Formats: sequence, C-alpha cells, structure tokens
Amino acid sequence: MMDTGDLGSLLETLCPMFVLVSETGRITRVGPTLQKLRPDQPIEGKEFLDVFELIRPRAVTTLSALMSLAGAKLHLKLHDTPRTALKGLIAPLPNGKGAVINLSFGISILDAVRDYALTSADFSGTDLAIELLYLVEAKSAAMEASRSLNLRLQGAMLAAEEQAFTDMLTGLKNRRAMDVVLGHLISGHLPFALMHLDLDFFKSVNDQYGHAAGDHVLQQAARIMVEETRNDDTVARIGGDEFVIIFKGLMDESVLSAIASRLIDRLQKPMVFEKNPCRISASIGTALSTQFSPPKSAEILNAADLALYEAKRKGRSRHCLYSTLVGRRQGDPASGVRLD
Repeated sequence: MMDTGDLGSLLETLCPMFVLVSETGRITRVGPTLQKLRPDQPIEGKEFLDVFELIRPRAVTTLSALMSLAGAKLHLKLHDTPRTALKGLIAPLPNGKGAVINLSFGISILDAVRDYALTSADFSGTDLAIELLYLVEAKSAAMEASRSLNLRLQGAMLAAEEQAFTDMLTGLKNRRAMDVVLGHLISGHLPFALMHLDLDFFKSVNDQYGHAAGDHVLQQAARIMVEETRNDDTVARIGGDEFVIIFKGLMDESVLSAIASRLIDRLQKPMVFEKNPCRISASIGTALSTQFSPPKSAEILNAADLALYEAKRKGRSRHCLYSTLVGRRQGDPASGVRLD
C-alpha cells in the first residue's frame, strides 16, 4: 500500500494544486503551485478551514461534513487577499486516513496567472488551462492587431477624405468642400455672408515670371486670407485665381467691407519671388444669405459674382456689396449689371 509520502510525490506530478488533509483536518502536504499562491506563508500544518473558506456547499462548516462530500464539487476562496476563487474535488483516503482535495482556478485562471505570475510549469501537463491561456493570448493579439488595423484604415480614410476636400497647392478648402459647407449652412437655416474674391493681374505674373512664381503668389494670397478671417470662417480656392470666403453668422456689411479693404490692401503689396516683385490686386464681391428667401447656393454665388463683376467694372482693387445693386432697375444699361 502506498504511504502518504509516496502519494504526495505522485500528486505533485499529477496534481500540482492538491491539498492532502489528515483525518483531523490538518493540511499535511500541498502541491507546489498551490503553495506558490502564498510563497511567504507555509500552508502545511494549518487547518484546512483556516486557509480556505468554503463558499459552496454553504452548510458545510466542519471537516467531518466536508469528508462526507466525496466526489462533490467544492467552491472555495482563500481567506486572505488576494481572495482567489478556486474549484475543488474531494476524495477520501482509505481507512479514514484523511482526504485528497484537488483544486483548480476555473474561470478565474486569467486573474491567477496575472496575480501570481504563473507559467506552464505550474500546471499539470494534461491541464487544458495552458491551451486556454494560449487561446486567450492569441485572441487578444488578434483583437489588438485588428484594432490597430482599423485605426490605420480610419486614419487613411480620414486622410483621403481630407485630401478630397483640400486644394493641394494652397492648403485651403476646394470647391467640393465649399459646396458641403454651403449645404450645411442652408439646411441648418444658419445665416452667412459669401465673399467672392478674384486676383487681378495674376496672369501677368505667370506670363512674366513663370508658373512657380504664380504658385508662390497663390500660396501667399491664401495665407493672407486665412490670417484675415476667423477660425469658423471657410476659405476656399474654387478656380485658378478665384477664392470664396464664407463668414458664418456675420451679417454686418460694414464689418465685411472692412475685411475686404484689409484684404485688398495686403494683396496689392508686392510678393517677392526669387527677387522679383510679383504685383497683383484683388476685386471682391459680397452677398448675404438673408437677401434670398429661401436661400440657394447657386443664387448666392451668382449674387456675389455679380458684385465682383461690378467691382472689376469700376476699376478693380475694389469691393462691392450685392445690396448696392439690388435697388437698380433690372437690365438698366447705365448700370452695366444684369440681375437675372
């Protein structure tokens, strides 16, 4: 017959989380993995019910009652922290010499591996816990890789969307973006002013100094427009030398005229490119969304264009408000402006 010493050695190999309990309830031997849960507190020699709290069955409070549960599943927790949850199965030894209680972590294995830095060497070679851990780690790695890929895809989509709405030369919004902004403002019944700006004499810069100089002028003009507008305003390049500025909520024509004057003053100053002074000016026309009921993008753009045409007709480097044209008789030859 195998003595308890031989039994303990065998259990350490097969069941590294076993507890060998004497007939009086004292722990005579524990598996190496179980002892690893309390490395500074030897478990051997203590009373079983002093180390472990029996959660289920709740009615069991004595060792004799525990011994009567042969083959029954036990749910336990360690008394002190961390109060790791354990599952167990009790098997009484022959001749009433005590019992073997084999423990496992159950679904709390992930917490146990984290709390006690357990490795595959701490489990039986046939324990499926290791495979479970590998599966969990593989799933976590796959989910992290998927999350990382999704973030990269979202970033790429945002970058592509941003590029689709951006004028690549100046960094301003493009015509497509302008249409979106106008649609949003009109559908939201939000008042706005629209300023149509055209660079005068830009073709002369291209003809005299080349397209590189023209690109430089466009970039400097864009910078000036951004500097003279608010963060909530939209500055868009809609053509070669044409720009639109949308002022959300700004209805004061005197303020708009002041902004236009500053733009004209700054844009007519020479822009030096490779020591060559590039000279342009700006003509501007402005219309208000509140001048139309209901407002439509095409009508407001056309109104600002009419005001721009009037500014050019009067000699360029000027600003004209559409409101100054509204009172004129439609098609009046003296005005030089058509309002249809």
